[in-house]
Amino acid sequence: MNKQVRESDFYSQHCREYCQRTFGADMSEVLILLAKHLRPGSHILDAGCGSGRDLLWFKKRGFEVTGFERSPQLAALAGQHAECEIIEGDFEHYDFSKLSYSAVMMMGSLVHVPHENFEQTLMNIVRAVKKTGYVLISLKEGAGRRTGHDSRVFYLWQDEKLRKIFSDNDFSIVEYSRQASELGTDEIWLAYVLRKKQLI
Repeated sequence: MNKQVRESDFYSQHCREYCQRTFGADMSEVLILLAKHLRPGSHILDAGCGSGRDLLWFKKRGFEVTGFERSPQLAALAGQHAECEIIEGDFEHYDFSKLSYSAVMMMGSLVHVPHENFEQTLMNIVRAVKKTGYVLISLKEGAGRRTGHDSRVFYLWQDEKLRKIFSDNDFSIVEYSRQASELGTDEIWLAYVLRKKQLI
């Protein structure tokens, strides 16, 4: 809990610097993996929307978008950038089952979730997806965890482990990418578009 509080504080206290550093990153190569499976006008939930960068990308392409963000300060900025509804809440306690979207995306949103809590957190969020819907998730590649220079803790993942978690929860992978960070770091990001197995 202390880690969650500290990281939440980081995004609240440094929201403008965080936005300035990340808003301009071109995530088109990953976002298009989801967009090409959706009908025009589909409603997308960006869980952990941060600055609203990806919300704006989808909105400009004719999709309906809603954000979800824990930090009130980031939620306010995302709402300004994307001019859409932003739900404030946290992944652990929010009742996502009362929502219904064509797709849910988590672009780096779960990087601070400990490995032992990841599966439960993921499955809580995807309750917001319609039975015929899609999930886009991206996570940092690596082993164990890493503490950044700003004291944020990042949990790293291997492709094989993620594929097992997705399969165990009846998801099939319909798109996959592995690419270097758009922020110019040496980090590698894994991205997946998922859909329920019985629908493939």
